[in-house]
Amino acid sequence: MFVWIFHRVSGLLLIVLMGLKIYTGFGILGKYGEKLIEPMRVLHHHMLLDTLIIGLFIYHALYGLRTCLIDLGMRGEKMLFWIFTIAGTIVFIWLTWFLVLPKYGT
Repeated sequence: MFVWIFHRVSGLLLIVLMGLKIYTGFGILGKYGEKLIEPMRVLHHHMLLDTLIIGLFIYHALYGLRTCLIDLGMRGEKMLFWIFTIAGTIVFIWLTWFLVLPKYGT
């Protein structure tokens, strides 16, 4: 039940966060006025926003793949849960370490 709820919530959060990312991208270009360029730039290049998008994308994709495998008749839901959770955690740490952290100089 948790995976089902998390999969749905992560999809909704991805829609909101990607919409925010696109909105701030247009703000950086000056589409909303010169005064908003700097605040939009700060929000667009925020480490927490990038980290959330990466994490939610990984887990949403992996749990969606898990759901497809179960629908196709694969057994062992708990085993699939742990395999995809561990794989997602490893991929998340790797991407955060090599893509997000160097971008922000930490």
